Amino acid sequence: MFDKIVEEKIQEAIRKGEFDNLPKRGKINLDDWARLPEDIRIGYTLLKNAGYVPEEVQLLKEIEELRKQLAGSNTQDEKAVISKKLTETELKYNLTMELRNRRR
Repeated sequence: MFDKIVEEKIQEAIRKGEFDNLPKRGKINLDDWARLPEDIRIGYTLLKNAGYVPEEVQLLKEIEELRKQLAGSNTQDEKAVISKKLTETELKYNLTMELRNRRR
């Protein structure tokens, strides 16, 4: 029950843009990278060098782009379409992260 309330509050804050200007947003903490097992680091490095990124990273990039588009949109129809796509992408991101957390 508590988890659901917390998640709703987080989603509300995301919709309001309260996390948009956090310091170090989108930056990689190299200390975290160094703590990963070597075989995982190698795999991530291979994927990165081949131009692939984890799904959650791609979704975060899409969310950022959609937020920029929404801020720059001029008509209500355009805003509605972008807003719907943004909500869908945020939901997909949250489901992806929830699935990842459950596998741990």
